[in-house]
Amino acid sequence: MTSDWIMISAGHFIMGSDEQEGFKTDKEGKAIEVSIDHSFEICNHTVTNQEFLDFYLATAYITDAEKEGSSLVFSSLLDPKVKQKSIPLNHANWWYLVEDANWRKPYGPDSKIENILDHPVVHISRNDAIEYCLWKNYRLPSEAEWEYAARGGLEGKKYPWGNELTPEGKHFANIWQGSFPDKNTLEDGYLATAPAISFPPNHFGLYNMSGNVWEWCSNPERIDLTTFNQQTGSEIWKEHCKYSQEPYALKGGSFLCHHSYCNRYRVAGRNGNTANSSTCHTGFRCVKDITEAKND
Repeated sequence: MTSDWIMISAGHFIMGSDEQEGFKTDKEGKAIEVSIDHSFEICNHTVTNQEFLDFYLATAYITDAEKEGSSLVFSSLLDPKVKQKSIPLNHANWWYLVEDANWRKPYGPDSKIENILDHPVVHISRNDAIEYCLWKNYRLPSEAEWEYAARGGLEGKKYPWGNELTPEGKHFANIWQGSFPDKNTLEDGYLATAPAISFPPNHFGLYNMSGNVWEWCSNPERIDLTTFNQQTGSEIWKEHCKYSQEPYALKGGSFLCHHSYCNRYRVAGRNGNTANSSTCHTGFRCVKDITEAKND
């Protein structure tokens, strides 16, 4: 799969939402105008299993999940025998801590990535994403850069394509259909991840900015939106490009998002996790500063 880089020109946009569809703790609003005072390039898809495999073959990098020896997997993706040996979370028993689950074994010890090399790599901590970015001379986007790109020039819309979730009955994202967490009707065609390039792209040509996998950002989680008028994405990256166990931001939602439980697949949706955490629905997307892009 060839990475296509989309140049995003400097400009202004309305970040966040005043609709109060999200969670107060996420601090989605008050929506404000945010200035992106620099152009940058963003990859049109999340980093894939093949791309992360290339990284591993070049560096022998060991991810946080591999060091820990386990990672979180959603219950419906597990073989019954694996589930029986795994530990459910007390506060969300549809999640299991699965021994030997990692980016090469996304659903537990008997799973493989050979047939899903074009899918997003998962079980990636923010620390892992940083190491990949440093290897490629890329960086993670700030939340503001990510949301600016995800909106694709559409102001004030819920989703990267507009305000209707399934316009004319067509699916534009890989999210949960049915009754969460017990029944996924698979109306969009996927139980877990979809290929990184799938569903219609937004107006900027970016794929899966809603659903599929959560994407790590460079800034701490749920900071006030006004922060993004104080620092550029490059400045935030330089300040936070370090190994951490602190909470950092995630954007975009995943294949497990459902309106009844977690409707953060909206463009304004926000989430976060500790930087060393990994799950079966967490990946990342890279950006490049224009000066770096010219030499790449």
